[in-house]
Amino acid sequence: MELPILLAIITLIVCLTLSVSIGVSIGLCVAVAVIVGDLPVEFLMQKMFSSLDSFPLLAVPFFILAGEIMQKGSMAQALLNISRCLVGHITGGMAHVSVLTCMFYGALSGSSPATVAAVGGIMIPAMKEDGYPEDYATAVNTSAGCLGVMIPPSVPLIIYGTTANVSVGDLFIAGIIPGIFVGIFLMLMSWYLAKKRNYGNLIEKASCRDTFDALNKAKYALLVPIIVLGGIYGGITTPTEAGAIAVIYAFFVEFFILKTLTLKRIIEIFKSAAVTNAAIFIVVATATAFGQLLMIYSVPDLLVDTLSGLVSNKYLLLFVVLIFLIIMGTFMDALANILILTPLLQPLLMSAGIDMTHFGIIMIVACAMGFLTPPVGVNLFVGCGISGMSIERLSYAVLPFLGAMIVALLLLTYIPAISLMLL
Repeated sequence: MELPILLAIITLIVCLTLSVSIGVSIGLCVAVAVIVGDLPVEFLMQKMFSSLDSFPLLAVPFFILAGEIMQKGSMAQALLNISRCLVGHITGGMAHVSVLTCMFYGALSGSSPATVAAVGGIMIPAMKEDGYPEDYATAVNTSAGCLGVMIPPSVPLIIYGTTANVSVGDLFIAGIIPGIFVGIFLMLMSWYLAKKRNYGNLIEKASCRDTFDALNKAKYALLVPIIVLGGIYGGITTPTEAGAIAVIYAFFVEFFILKTLTLKRIIEIFKSAAVTNAAIFIVVATATAFGQLLMIYSVPDLLVDTLSGLVSNKYLLLFVVLIFLIIMGTFMDALANILILTPLLQPLLMSAGIDMTHFGIIMIVACAMGFLTPPVGVNLFVGCGISGMSIERLSYAVLPFLGAMIVALLLLTYIPAISLMLL
């Protein structure tokens, strides 16, 4: 490995160890490589600018803004109420409510930490009041928050689509069943732990009238994924246009129909969305520059040659790649992993005959696990902030749910029909 790349990787590891933000860490490692490798200084700026000059990427700020509007409004609470009516009476009912609400909310926000904050902020205190241990309540909501990036519309799916040159619309459709699939595994683990340890109090089964009332109140929130995915799958809108429609719809409903937004709250929504978008786009810009740097020094060719020599069977190759993705997820943000690793792995995967839409779903699920693993487990920090638990205690509590996600991931990997059946 050449010196500029070696020093860049060392810089990245040191920065991440010192808890420097992922976007700044990648930017610094690229700067080191540019200086040591005597590359044109303009290289970094040009690549950062050109990486953001993408029409599909415009969908990201739209979906984030739509999610913020619905989170600050009343739609999240409406989804929680319908979830309680549907699954609240099952053993571990409140845990199932959390998971199902995260499924619904994932179709609104497209962000894992935002899903934990929105759903966990309500459900963790409620579960503790209902007799569930703090570590179980926090672990359930922290793990279920990962569904926010699996169920479309998803920011990582948009980033992957633009990076791998795969249809974002196809990825959105392909992500529906796997997101529900992983959610079911999390609910099964929640049920098993609640049954084994006798957690919580059983909630009385909701009547048909209560369920219909909850559905009626949640109708505006439930229409969002129908509008977004229906428009994309029906060929009426692009993902970017669907994101813009989602923003207009969410604002119109919350402001004019439900009347939940005030001027002060609108300002908070735009500030929060701006900060989130800035953090994402810094990662996109610097990670794209780093990926280009790896291409210049032929790192993809080296990786392809190494893995091709070690693994000739595509099923074994997928297993090795899965292990690699899960390990990388413990050190790097999901977006950075997608932006850096996709160009490296794509030639090898395509030569092995692996469908890149299918692999996109695999990659998003694998990278989502990184939200639950320190030191970069963002969901863990959000969960700790809500519950007041230590990061060490929560990291241990999420292990059963992480195990359930790994089982689901293996099934998604080796049964492509689960991901591709709707295409």
